[in-house]
Amino acid sequence: MKLSIIKERKNPPDKRVVLSPTTCKRLLNTFPDLNIKVEKSKNRTFLDNEYQKLNIEVVDDISDCDVMLGVKEVPIDALIPNKKYFFFSHTIKKQPYNRNLLNAVLDKKIELFDHETITNEKGIRLVAFGRYAGIVGAYNGIRTFGLKANTFKLPKAVTLEDQKELIAELQKITLPKIKIVLTGKGRVSNGAKEMLDAMGVIEVNVYDYLNNTFEEAVYTQLSVLDYNIRKDGKIIDINNFFNNPQEYKSDFMRFAKVSDIFIAGHFFGSGSPYLFTREDARSANFNIKVVADISCDIDGPVASTIRSSTIAEPIYGYDPITEKETNYTNDNAIAVMAVDNLPNELPKDASVGFGESFVKYVIPSFFNNDKDGVLERARMTKNGKLTERFSYLQDYIDGK
Repeated sequence: MKLSIIKERKNPPDKRVVLSPTTCKRLLNTFPDLNIKVEKSKNRTFLDNEYQKLNIEVVDDISDCDVMLGVKEVPIDALIPNKKYFFFSHTIKKQPYNRNLLNAVLDKKIELFDHETITNEKGIRLVAFGRYAGIVGAYNGIRTFGLKANTFKLPKAVTLEDQKELIAELQKITLPKIKIVLTGKGRVSNGAKEMLDAMGVIEVNVYDYLNNTFEEAVYTQLSVLDYNIRKDGKIIDINNFFNNPQEYKSDFMRFAKVSDIFIAGHFFGSGSPYLFTREDARSANFNIKVVADISCDIDGPVASTIRSSTIAEPIYGYDPITEKETNYTNDNAIAVMAVDNLPNELPKDASVGFGESFVKYVIPSFFNNDKDGVLERARMTKNGKLTERFSYLQDYIDGK
């Protein structure tokens, strides 16, 4: 099998890669029938010569390869017909801006495997950058607080080498007696938790967080039932929420009243209640001054996230009175950090971590007849048509 690591062509270029040089070398030693080619790139976090030093081919033309591995969407004119492609297509939720991309994949008879669709038999994702989004998002949230309060200045995450350097910078500062609320219990939220723990912020339970004052900075990590309640007041398990989100309403304001920083690391499912609305943000009881929205759903469950921000300009202000963007340093502004490609600020760590999962769960499937069904579940298109599992996208590609 011939596998290619393709050049990232989306603008701005993504520095991440599915397989690092050392990971490629390990694969070649493990699978004698595997051939790997790396498409030349000036933007990749691992330089071309880092692959070449390990005797991995770096070439201009990868058209003879069978499988193409990328991170972000491939521009339509760069897609090679009749190949297998792995990348984040951002089409599985019927995102309108990528409908033409999916149609092009079908027209070119490409087999598309979106990284988000690579799951086990229970539907749990096997490869993801979420942990690194959480790591950088928490760092950026603390950095935003320092700039907003004009108390300390941390360097941008993108200027630092790895997670260790991020932690080292965080350990140089002393936070005031603030409260930080962190939502979610998955990869993203736990990545953020790593950083809060590493810098010595004390974790407390929900009751103490809501009812007590502390002489140091503290945080609490919330599951969905901590900030959502059933409209009828019944107390049922978490599965009831996931199966019937429309029967719930947000109870997040009790945290907004006592929190200084909100780190949003939750997954927001269709039909779930918004965490806080624009009306909530206008309330005199709304105390949050910094929102680090790692999830970054625009005009969604976090009302202050009115647009995504960029690595170059990661912070903007939200004025809860006018409901418009403003300077984040203004007294009445909520400082919003909503960078939508956070792992790209930590590209080496993110690439190595992602590659480890890809090697563990995906690569073997090409050599063991896909005995665990990983490829079969993830395959979105084949022979110019949607596979059965993704037939729900038919009206999307038809433009309906």
